[in-house]
Amino acid sequence: MSDKTVSPNERQLERSAATGWGLAASAYVFTVVMMGTTLPTPLYPQYEAAFGFGSTQTTILFAIYAAGVIAALVLFGRFSDALGRRPMLAAGVVLSVASAVLFMIGSHMGLLYTGRILSGLAAGIFTATATVTVLENAPAGRDRLAGSLATAANMGGLGLGILMSGLAARFLPGPLFTPFLINAITLVIAGLALLIVRDRVVPSPASLRLQLPGIPPESRRIFAAATPGALAGFTVCGLYSAIAPNFMGQTLQIESAALIGTVVFLLFGSSAAAQLMFRDLADRTLIIVGSLAMILSMAALITALSVALLSLLVVSSVLAGIGQGLVFMTGMRAITAATLPERRTEATTSYFVVAYLSMSVPAIGAGLLASIAGLAGATTVFAVGVAAVCVVGLVAARRFAAR
Repeated sequence: MSDKTVSPNERQLERSAATGWGLAASAYVFTVVMMGTTLPTPLYPQYEAAFGFGSTQTTILFAIYAAGVIAALVLFGRFSDALGRRPMLAAGVVLSVASAVLFMIGSHMGLLYTGRILSGLAAGIFTATATVTVLENAPAGRDRLAGSLATAANMGGLGLGILMSGLAARFLPGPLFTPFLINAITLVIAGLALLIVRDRVVPSPASLRLQLPGIPPESRRIFAAATPGALAGFTVCGLYSAIAPNFMGQTLQIESAALIGTVVFLLFGSSAAAQLMFRDLADRTLIIVGSLAMILSMAALITALSVALLSLLVVSSVLAGIGQGLVFMTGMRAITAATLPERRTEATTSYFVVAYLSMSVPAIGAGLLASIAGLAGATTVFAVGVAAVCVVGLVAARRFAAR
C-alpha cells in the first residue's frame, strides 16, 4: 500500500508496532506509579509520633488523595485521547516524583497534604490512561496477558507500595525518607521506559474536553447492580489503609512498619491474585463469592478488634482483598460490556468516581468517629455497614450473567 492511501493514524501504528518490550515497559510504569500512592500507609504511626497528630489527620491524608484521584478523572479523563497516551503518562510520572520529593522533605504537614494531592492526581491520570495503554501495547495474540498485567499492575502496585515502604522503613535508615527515595528512583526509570511504550493516538488538541461522569442508558441497570460492590470494596480499602495502621499501633502495640505494611499489603495482593486466578468464572458466581468473602472478612475484623488478635486481622485482610477484587473486577467488565464503545470512558469514569468516594468518605467518617468511640468502635460501625451493603450486592447478583 502506498503512502497516498495510508492514513496518518495507520502510518503512526506502523512506526510503533506493539512489542513485548513495550508491554513490559507500560506495565512497569503503571506499577511504580501506583506503588507511590500507598507508600505512606505503613508509616502513619511514625508520622503520628513525628507530628503529634491522630486518627483524624491520618484519614484526611488518605481522603485528600482520593479527592485528587476524582479530580484527575474528571479533568483529565479524556486528555489522552486528544494529546496522546505518553504525554499524559509522563505528566503522571512527574506528579509522582514531585509527591515523593515533598514526602522526602516532609518538614511540616502542609508538605504532606500537598504530596498526597499530587499523588492522587497522578493516580487519577493513570487510572484513566494506563490500563488502555497496557492493552494497546499487547503484541498479537497477547490480549489476555495484557489484561491480566493491567490488573496486576493496578492493584498489585498498590500492595507492593505498602510492602516496600514497610520493609524499607524497618530495615533501612531514614524510615520517613528512604521509601520515597527508592520510589523516586524507580519513577525516573519509568520516565525512561516511556520512550519504548507504544502510543496509538495521533494528537488532536482541538478535540480536548473534560470527561464528565455519566451513566449511559444502556448500562444503567447493570451499573446499579455493580454499585454495591464498588461501595463495599473500596470502603474496605479505605478502612484498612487509613485505620488499620493506627489500630495496629495503638491497640495491638505493633510498631513495626514492616509488619503493618505486610498486613495491609495482603488486602491488595489478595485482590490482584483473586482477579487473575478467577477471572474466567461467571459474573454472577464472582459477585456472590466476592460479597460473601467481604461479609466474612468484616466478621473477622470485628472479632479481631474485640479480642486484639493479629491473626484474625490477617485473615480479615486476605478475605477482604479477595472479595474486593472479585466484585470490583466483575462490575467493571460487566459495565464495559453493556456500554456502547463511544461511551465506555464516561461509564468507567463514573464507576471509579463512586469507588474513590467510597474509599475517602467512610475513611473520614471512621476517623472522626474514632475520636468519640475509639478506633475499635468506629471501625466496627463501618464494618457492619460494609456487610449490609454486601447483602444488597448479593440481592442484585441476579442481574449478572450466570455463565
